[in-house]
Amino acid sequence: MDLLKILRSFEELLFEAMTWLYFYPRTMLRIVSRPMTAMAYSDREEGQPEDLRYDDALSPPVLLIITLVIANAIGWAAHVPQPANAPPLAKALYDSQQNLLMFRCLLFGLTPLVVTLTRLRKQGVAISRQTLRRPFYAQCYLASPVALCVSLGLMAVQRGTPALVGAGAAVILASTVWLIVAQTRWLSRHLSIPPARAAVTAVAALARALFYMLLILIPLALA
Repeated sequence: MDLLKILRSFEELLFEAMTWLYFYPRTMLRIVSRPMTAMAYSDREEGQPEDLRYDDALSPPVLLIITLVIANAIGWAAHVPQPANAPPLAKALYDSQQNLLMFRCLLFGLTPLVVTLTRLRKQGVAISRQTLRRPFYAQCYLASPVALCVSLGLMAVQRGTPALVGAGAAVILASTVWLIVAQTRWLSRHLSIPPARAAVTAVAALARALFYMLLILIPLALA
């Protein structure tokens, strides 16, 4: 009986992993090409019974985590050098792929959280796990391609050659512009405000998220 349970668990794991090979690029393409449609899809799916959600796509948090796993794997395979003279705490983080993955999940999860909180506060909605969940999940969809682009861009910059530094900076800049435009449209739609005001709100929220990231990164660099 125990052996059958183990085999069935492996069966489910294998099936789930294989479906990721198809649904990961499909979901990413949907987000990059039609971000508002992808976020509306996430909102609809959150209203479905749990066993029926995201039947034809990856759920937003899973997509973000897989994206960061891929970024970690690329960095490891490409032998991206650690920052020179890294302090002990940062070195311990870079030496463990598991710790590095968890740390990146924390960093790239800040933007969805900050933008979600911004929207709910401006709507006058009480903050709770239930009210946070739907917009946060939609925001994780936006964060996934940006996390991949920023991670790959930083890897290119760390290589130090002029061509790679330029290419990496261009990728980071392009993904940032894409994110600002998408956030502007999302906030304009849900807050019923003009695009110009939504753009200011989006940039301010992203700036706060960046500030919180720096609050985490600076002590790590100095430890």
